[in-house]
Amino acid sequence: MKYIKSKLSRQLLAIVAVIFAIVFICFGIILPQMLIPVAENNLFTHLREPLKYMESDINNKFADTQIAYLYIVNDTVIASNNIYELLNVDDVRDILDKFDSPYGKFTFRNQTFYYNSMLNEGITKIAIANDSYIQSKRAEILWAILPIVFGTFLLIGLILVIWSSVNVRKIEKLKQKIDNIDNNDYNHNIGFTGDDEIYSLALAIEDMRISLINQEEYRKQMYQNISHDFKTPLTVIKSYIEAVEDQVEESDTAMKIINEQTNTLEQKVHSLLYLNKLDYLKDSKEIEIKPIDMHTILEREVKKFKFHRKDINFVTDFDIKSVFYGSEEHWETIIDNLLGNFMRYASTTIKITTKQNRLILYNDGDQIDEGLLEGIFTPFRKGIKGEFGLGLSIVKKTLDIMNYDIVIKNEKKGVSFIITSKVTRK
Repeated sequence: MKYIKSKLSRQLLAIVAVIFAIVFICFGIILPQMLIPVAENNLFTHLREPLKYMESDINNKFADTQIAYLYIVNDTVIASNNIYELLNVDDVRDILDKFDSPYGKFTFRNQTFYYNSMLNEGITKIAIANDSYIQSKRAEILWAILPIVFGTFLLIGLILVIWSSVNVRKIEKLKQKIDNIDNNDYNHNIGFTGDDEIYSLALAIEDMRISLINQEEYRKQMYQNISHDFKTPLTVIKSYIEAVEDQVEESDTAMKIINEQTNTLEQKVHSLLYLNKLDYLKDSKEIEIKPIDMHTILEREVKKFKFHRKDINFVTDFDIKSVFYGSEEHWETIIDNLLGNFMRYASTTIKITTKQNRLILYNDGDQIDEGLLEGIFTPFRKGIKGEFGLGLSIVKKTLDIMNYDIVIKNEKKGVSFIITSKVTRK
């Protein structure tokens, strides 16, 4: 938990530092540079205003240590006293060639100067200033902006720290919940609500925990049912062996019963292995999906089962335009398990229909309790008449790997199993 908190805190601090760096570059360097033209225009205006009132006695009326002045009449140049100190020049005539436009700036002895001039009736008036005004304006901008920016981002940083601390505590709670996901004595109440991704994750973890509990309960129940299902024929076999040894049962009768129970046990083992094989096929996706002759398969299956119960009437209605895909082996397994189921529950009639690429198998036996329909395809779940089995689970998984679905529907009399494709095939 400390590792999570430390790591998230470092990430947050890094993000805040990067944001501060970007803001400092934008507001501390780029923005002042962008505002220099505005400051320069203000300076040019500031230099021009005194020129309107300038006379030749510039040292009496315009003594300004920040601005120097030139008053030029024909070849006579009158300069303010501060111009020599401001420009560090011995003779002002050395800089007259710098004023090549009404206003502008020039570089003299590695220093930048700004000027503005006015020409009126042969008299040229020039005001000159160094770049200290521009630098002061840049400093003013920085001192005006940076405290506001710093305070704003300090507030934002504080909000981020509080927000991150709250989320870190939520994540720590989720981590504790995950660490104790199989501990029923742990208080799994997350202690917070919301409408964000963390709360959605908490709900997903809780759903997963409940699912794991249900799976564990189902696993225990399944093992119990499997043990019961396999124990019954083994108990019968053992009882008849003991009965023959004790000479209380004839060996011929005992061998017949033992053979029946052995076949039953063999069939159960075969079904369990086949179910595991289907899981492998589903994951590997190695099954070949191709058109098959469904009607031939159905006719062959009907011939095989109609002698098991002579009181059952098989009715078939095949649509020759219906097309089915998969493998013959898997479809035979599906029909085998369904008809084997029907033979136990049908009263007088079993009907098989193909129509519009659907396969419908119907028997006129008792309806299935609605409470059993939801989990009827689950392996070894107690089903109709309290029996266990894998037949319908095998049917469901086999259809899944061939992209088919099955629905059980209680009719007014009897039950229909409807098989349809999950995908549209041309």
